[in-house]
Amino acid sequence: MMATKEPRVVADLGRPETPEETAARKAETSRTHRASQTVVNLAWSLGVSVAVMLVLVLVVVRPDLPDREPVDYTILAEQYESQAGQPLLSPELPQGWYANKAELETGTDGVTTWAVGFITPSNQYISLNQGVEANPTWLGNQLTPTDRPALEGTGGEQLDDVAWTVYDNRTADDAGNYAYAMSAELDESIVVLRGTADANEFRTLATALGAQR
Repeated sequence: MMATKEPRVVADLGRPETPEETAARKAETSRTHRASQTVVNLAWSLGVSVAVMLVLVLVVVRPDLPDREPVDYTILAEQYESQAGQPLLSPELPQGWYANKAELETGTDGVTTWAVGFITPSNQYISLNQGVEANPTWLGNQLTPTDRPALEGTGGEQLDDVAWTVYDNRTADDAGNYAYAMSAELDESIVVLRGTADANEFRTLATALGAQR
């Protein structure tokens, strides 16, 4: 006759488990295992999702925003001349220069402005602003950045018999398109050049404007 197996003594209890305690222990063990598996599966799924996103960011080519298309400022200058009442500046520039903006507008001060935005060979920017029969107030406005005082002249240059005032603001923080500027009187207009290009590229544009007189 086989001996009856004695119930296992549980150390924490100091006695054998009751059937109810055994069932409860097994149920808790099963619940803990399922919870652990759920966390592992969630972490795995999250890791896979992050990996997929990284692959998409690295592999998918995100095209740069297109630059403004070049505009033919010489043709536009001819078209707007009758509206402006006097010749508009359209300088002949070396290869590598192009305009991405050419507009004629009349401000609240009543001054008509011919504005051309040039991209230089070094991929910098110079804005040409011709104020038709402009006044000192217009000039001051053209040389005043938003929320900052007006630029002050730092020197002068004589280019093709035109006296230019220079405003070198390159040491200022966040100077932007007011980093460097030049102004002069050309016939019945006041002309302001300002932008991010270096002094030599400003001289190239200023000289071309003087040659057009």
